[in-house]
Amino acid sequence: MAVKLKKRVNEFPTPYTVGKAVKEGGAATKLSMLVMGAGNIAHKQFVKGLLYLLIEIAFIAFMVMGGIHNIAMLPSLGDTAQEEVWNEAKGIYEYVAGDNSLLILLYGVATLFLCIGFILLWCSSLKSAYKAECLAKDGKHVNSFADDLRELLDKNLHHTLLTLPVAGILFFNILPLIFMISMAFTNYSKQGDHLLLFDWVGLANFVKVLNISDSLGQTFWSVLGWTLIWAIFATGLNYIFGMILAIVINREGTRCKAFWRFCFVLSIAVPQFVSLLIMRTMLQPSGAVNVLLQNLGIIDNALPFFTNATWARVTVIVINLWVGIPYTMMQVTGILQNIPVELYEAARVDGANAFVTFFKITLPYMLFVTTPYLITTFTGNINNFNVIYLLSGGDPTPVGLTAGKTDLLVTWLYKLTVDQQYYNIGAVIGILTFVVLAIVSLVTYRNTGSYKDEEGFQ
Repeated sequence: MAVKLKKRVNEFPTPYTVGKAVKEGGAATKLSMLVMGAGNIAHKQFVKGLLYLLIEIAFIAFMVMGGIHNIAMLPSLGDTAQEEVWNEAKGIYEYVAGDNSLLILLYGVATLFLCIGFILLWCSSLKSAYKAECLAKDGKHVNSFADDLRELLDKNLHHTLLTLPVAGILFFNILPLIFMISMAFTNYSKQGDHLLLFDWVGLANFVKVLNISDSLGQTFWSVLGWTLIWAIFATGLNYIFGMILAIVINREGTRCKAFWRFCFVLSIAVPQFVSLLIMRTMLQPSGAVNVLLQNLGIIDNALPFFTNATWARVTVIVINLWVGIPYTMMQVTGILQNIPVELYEAARVDGANAFVTFFKITLPYMLFVTTPYLITTFTGNINNFNVIYLLSGGDPTPVGLTAGKTDLLVTWLYKLTVDQQYYNIGAVIGILTFVVLAIVSLVTYRNTGSYKDEEGFQ
């Protein structure tokens, strides 16, 4: 029995870790701690060893030529401002370029990323050298460079396929995200001429935004409250009416089901921004809706669809129903057709009416299946830039200096950065929006049947 157990243990691959390489590795492996690839070269993996060595040389050259300077400048973000200097020869004032804090921050963050990447490669080099050493000691085959390439197209194909996407995510998602988060801790904005030279301010921006006694803080809490109200109504009403519409079309007595579905799908086929701009034009004081109602004698004055705060908020919610219900209807239709017919037949035998059947069978089943969809929709509505910006532009009456009564956090963020150039405050708003979305999504999902009972609907 002991022999069999020993054989099974030996079937598992030896974990080649950095810790074991440092403690148990030979001289060549330990030399790899200073000269990357030395262990590989010692065990005749010449190409791999040389590649590691070239990467180390390139990294050291980069750090000497500017990388160390980039990191050293991060704490101060530059000290020398742009100056006007009188040029005696030309008889004019010339601008002398100073430090550019934005580039210093960008280069510093990028250099830190490269350092992290180099550390990971260093660990990979050490583990590779230790693995080659262990295999050589056991008399096993040590892969050549050609063998490694073949493995990258065979059992390590996932590494080959994921390398490009992961690199893209790192450089086009993670790096800009870290850069934006760093900006939230600075005073980078147009105000006070902080576009070229700015400093770290710690949590001052967060305190200012969250402080209810500050005008900016009052604006934030007001916009956050409306954003949550908007997201709840936009998500809930779209879901309820979309489900009702799908049930009505899907019931046995409805004729020409395909035709009715086609009518609603047709509204999806029209680009959303076109529908929203048309609606905005029609609801203007001199638009088609007000003119038609006045000509019919129903109203005397134009309805304030976008000039009154309450009217504007109700208007954007109602128009969002027009563009959102068809999506929910299509999402729900397929699920409705998959609810077991036996459940409805059993309910009829027990004497349940349509309302009891809906609340006891249809709705629980729908919520169980569509909870992830609801969370995704809620998140999308919090970040629903198109509907608000194209319909009302965040108007009417301003909440503060930069936000309107219908502005969501995302549209307010756009105004802060593009229009007002409060880049530091915009970065704070972006971080807080992410925090709100993460908390709401995680708490909601973890308390639903979809998370607690993944095996099936009971």
